[in-house]
Amino acid sequence: MSKLGSLGARLHRGEVGYDFVGNRKLWYGISILITITAVLGLAVRGLNMGIEFQGGAVFTTPKNMSVSVAQTETFAQDASGHDAIVQKLGDGSLRVQIAGIDTDKSDHIKDQLAKDLKVDTEKINADLVGPSWGDQIANKAWQGLAIFMILVVIYLAIAFEWRMALAALVALVHDITITTGIYALVGFEVTPGTVIGLLTILGYSLYDTVVVFDSLKEQTKDITKQTRWTYSDVANRSINGTLMRSINTTVVALLPVAGLLFIGGGVLGAGMLNDISLSLFVGLAAGAYSSIFIATPLVADLKEREPQMKALKKRVLAKRAQAAAEGEPLESEAGGVLHDDEPEDAAPAVVGPRNQPASRARGRGRSSGKRR
Repeated sequence: MSKLGSLGARLHRGEVGYDFVGNRKLWYGISILITITAVLGLAVRGLNMGIEFQGGAVFTTPKNMSVSVAQTETFAQDASGHDAIVQKLGDGSLRVQIAGIDTDKSDHIKDQLAKDLKVDTEKINADLVGPSWGDQIANKAWQGLAIFMILVVIYLAIAFEWRMALAALVALVHDITITTGIYALVGFEVTPGTVIGLLTILGYSLYDTVVVFDSLKEQTKDITKQTRWTYSDVANRSINGTLMRSINTTVVALLPVAGLLFIGGGVLGAGMLNDISLSLFVGLAAGAYSSIFIATPLVADLKEREPQMKALKKRVLAKRAQAAAEGEPLESEAGGVLHDDEPEDAAPAVVGPRNQPASRARGRGRSSGKRR
């Protein structure tokens, strides 16, 4: 078995682990900082809306043009008085996109472009796009997003509980905000492909979250009937038990998207691939992050506000304190022992291997002392 596979198995069995829930304030702080940066990017720079949302014209030149992209941009800006976006297509033709112009002006721009590029006017293809079409796309996207959010909350509230539904909703809003903020900061154009990408990442964002929630639901069944673990302890085990699965699925999903973004859009110059690939890439990464560092710790926070979970935590800590006072090893959240040289309220962040000698590491094997 490879080292990575061995680590995944040990994480699943609870032999090793990281205290995600115990360090939740750190992750909350990081997420708040990233979200504020994204919101500031949206407020200051705004989104670079594509021609489909602003309206305008797209001119396509003949194949195998000898004029450079930079020269064509200059010609288009001089002819229209507006900023122009020029892309070189695979067949050597140029795509000139100018937003905010009407039909009457487009004819003049077409004639002037033909003159500057030294081609016949009839060989330049002009497509006009009205802003109303983009508004319809945006409205449909918002409607689809609202319906999706409502259905997700209802499903999670029925399948799990309302706290998990609320945590998943917060994670979704977190992912969408970061993705749109990145678009504003980078300055990539927002097109219908971007909207499709944003809607697509919602499912990916929920996937890992639901996997962890399912594990958490199973492990917290009858949790109040024992005094070994608090709800946060079990939540932490659920994250660690599914961690390698989350990492593997995210990496596999990111690789082809990274190919589209960095090779297709960056190296090969297929700029239109950036529209959808950036939203997918950022959204997938943010979704994996939020399912581990935001959604489950938030559920643990909400659950431990319940009276019965507060009482459970009090009993667990009292038992650990009593065992520590009597010089006995304390049971950790991984089913091992918490040794008496650790503070009684210490969160068991790292779990050591089985049958490990007495130290600050934790093990799953039985201790030589008696258990309570």
